[in-house]
Amino acid sequence: MFTKDQLTAVVMTLFVWGFAGALFGALFAGLYQVLQLLGFSVWQPLIIAAALAAMTTSAFYSAMPVALVGAMAGVLASISYLIVIGQDIELLTMIVAAGVFGMMTGGFYAWMVAGSSQSLAEALTGLSSGLLAGIVLALLLAFTGKHISMFALAAGIVAIVGSLFQISERWLVVRSMAWLPSELSAPIVAGLVAAVVGASIGIMDGATALNTEAQDMIGLVLREVPNGLWGGLCGGAFAGLVLELLGFRLEDRQ
Repeated sequence: MFTKDQLTAVVMTLFVWGFAGALFGALFAGLYQVLQLLGFSVWQPLIIAAALAAMTTSAFYSAMPVALVGAMAGVLASISYLIVIGQDIELLTMIVAAGVFGMMTGGFYAWMVAGSSQSLAEALTGLSSGLLAGIVLALLLAFTGKHISMFALAAGIVAIVGSLFQISERWLVVRSMAWLPSELSAPIVAGLVAAVVGASIGIMDGATALNTEAQDMIGLVLREVPNGLWGGLCGGAFAGLVLELLGFRLEDRQ
């Protein structure tokens, strides 16, 4: 039988890891489909999408204030861009504008709140975990030759990335914080998150200005996002529960 404290820890783990996994899975599904439509090969979308989604999710999971600043900056910059430019969207310009504004707001946040290089260290740990997990899963799929659904793909990649991140965080973050510049930590993380948000808004809003064929392609992307979300939620909750039982407890995080 679980004690009250143990049951509370399990419920909190399922909630936090499920939420983080859902965010990861939705981002991964959208990025994966967009990269495929842009003509990347079979293994490249998997690795790139896993790395970017892991980096963004780890920023929200481990450095929530900085990530929220970046997300707000991305939304404001994207909306301002759309108001000024209208429907003639240049996605790369919109991403750069959101990223630059995110770095500016992140710099202002760092000036107001004395911080450290932890947020950048956490984001880089997520990025490296996503790269490794993407490579491993890409090799497995290439070796077996099997095609799996987006639900299963998101659940698998979230479980692998989450496990790698939680296991390596205890030593990798501490070591990297020693040489990463604390002054640039918040601006870089906020800029990266803002760029991802700007890209998402640009893709979704740009669908209304595209021709019928392009709109159908964007529709395929958006239809896969719910599958990625639910797959990520299940994969995150499962990985979090297993890690909790193995001793990698959520309440022990710094």
